[in-house]
Amino acid sequence: MDFNGKRLVHTPEGVRDIYGKEFANKQNIQRLFGEKLHSFGYQDIQTPTFEFFDVFSREIGTIPSKELYKFFDKEGNTLVLRPDFTPSIARCAAKYFMDETIPLRFCYAGNNFINTSNLQGKLKETTQMGAELIGDASAEADAEMIAMLVEALLNAGLKEFQVSVGQIDFFKGLCEQASLDEETIQELREFISNRNEFGAQELLERKNIPGKARDALLRVSSLFGSYDILDRALENADNPRSIKAVERLKEIYELLKLYGVERYVSFDLAMVSKYHYYTGVIFSAYTYQAGSAIAKGGRYDGLLEKFGKAAPATGFVVMIDDLVTALTRQNRCPALENKNLLLVYDGDIATAIKEAKSYRDQGYSTVLMKLEKDKQCYTAFAEENHFSQVRFI
Repeated sequence: MDFNGKRLVHTPEGVRDIYGKEFANKQNIQRLFGEKLHSFGYQDIQTPTFEFFDVFSREIGTIPSKELYKFFDKEGNTLVLRPDFTPSIARCAAKYFMDETIPLRFCYAGNNFINTSNLQGKLKETTQMGAELIGDASAEADAEMIAMLVEALLNAGLKEFQVSVGQIDFFKGLCEQASLDEETIQELREFISNRNEFGAQELLERKNIPGKARDALLRVSSLFGSYDILDRALENADNPRSIKAVERLKEIYELLKLYGVERYVSFDLAMVSKYHYYTGVIFSAYTYQAGSAIAKGGRYDGLLEKFGKAAPATGFVVMIDDLVTALTRQNRCPALENKNLLLVYDGDIATAIKEAKSYRDQGYSTVLMKLEKDKQCYTAFAEENHFSQVRFI
């Protein structure tokens, strides 16, 4: 085989083939996760794989332009492969539900595309599932989102995980209190997000931020853990915006207790997202044997207004590939219903077809093969290719 022939059987950097039992596990986990979203009354929505560039522009607050897959249509419009579902669904809701005042509940599944650096070791095409609740600004909506995520993860087979909940307004309130400019806020977000207290301290001292306001910002990194840290956060807050943010978290926690999911919830007031469209409560789900958050979400009350519909909203996304990896490493992938049958015949083809049809009518996925090799070859093939049984007739 020549060089070009060898190259054609490989995939580009950052994408991969999935087949056999691995793909069956992925589909099964998606099905179980989606069942719980549907049980809460969320309805499926499908948006295009590519959109106009402006849907994901810097003004929207999503992925940096350099990480987008960009191309042009025949008219010269700049298009991008979808890096993030939420702006697409916000656009769709603004287009088709402009005058709707009753809250909308959507759920989705599909692939997204981010042109990350090869050094990051991340896939550039991943499968995501998620939900969006549009038109409800209440704490009840925030609690429903978090509780639904917990229940969906449990339904998909995950048992040991934690949903860490933050409030971006707490940080923003402290920044306003310290009169920080936008550039300084962005630098500080990066330091706090990475728990880099030395970097944050150096930045604030360089900007000559007064001692009390500086200390309040530096203490943010330590505000994570159980419900008790919310009282510590109130002691650290000396402005209405931050105080209101903490009170909102307390209200949400009481609602989560009614759902019975509070043991899966912790708090982290240093949590900030790279998606700048988040405006209030934000959260991420973590489990062991996963290198990063397997799910992320939060409130984005200003996003739909960018598309012409002023409406509050909240939602989350789960990274299905990361969830599958975690469940596989934890040996917790839900059992697959396996009714795959390999039927090998050595005789009359009419009888064999009739037998295969009978099994298919009983719900078996039946492969019919003629016996042309040693029987052990077919038995080995069945074991390697996820057949529950092999029958010789």
